[in-house]
Amino acid sequence: MTEIDHLALAHREGLPDALRILLQDYPRETWQAHPNFGGLVAFWLDRHLMFRRLDAMLTDAVQQALDRNNDPQNFARNLSRFGGMLLEQLHGHHMIEDQHYFPLLVQKEPKLERGFDILDRDHHALDPLLTDFATAANGAITGALAGKGPDAMAPLEREMARLSRLLDRHLQDEEELVVPVILKFGPSGLDG
Repeated sequence: MTEIDHLALAHREGLPDALRILLQDYPRETWQAHPNFGGLVAFWLDRHLMFRRLDAMLTDAVQQALDRNNDPQNFARNLSRFGGMLLEQLHGHHMIEDQHYFPLLVQKEPKLERGFDILDRDHHALDPLLTDFATAANGAITGALAGKGPDAMAPLEREMARLSRLLDRHLQDEEELVVPVILKFGPSGLDG
């Protein structure tokens, strides 16, 4: 396996230590007490928490549908609403990171440019997964409303599991790269 493959979202178990160097000076458990935590860092982490909560909510809804423990109409409505929210918010979040924040963060800490390139590649790797999730969700909604039961949920269950794993890996790595840079240099100059 090449180094690039090793760093691909689907294969990695975390960022290389060389890209986590600031995490030694700014360990996760100290973030909230840091003077630069408020504002942008808190907002960024809240967005990530929202993505994780939506993911957990959707995963639970699919399991409930597989177990026939929910009303198909309610399931379809919630999957449409919250699945759409996850897709829309992730796309917007990734776009502003790639076009605005990552270039500015690289200017603040050029030695981490490779890490920001990896995160940008993650966003491109997640795009087809989000498309596959949307396709499977639409199929599950159609199947639920047609009374097809658990059989209609199997593709969505697979896509949710795949998306959940890779999204969590990406969010963890992004937090471990972005947050220490902002804590070190402050949010000045990142707002535009």
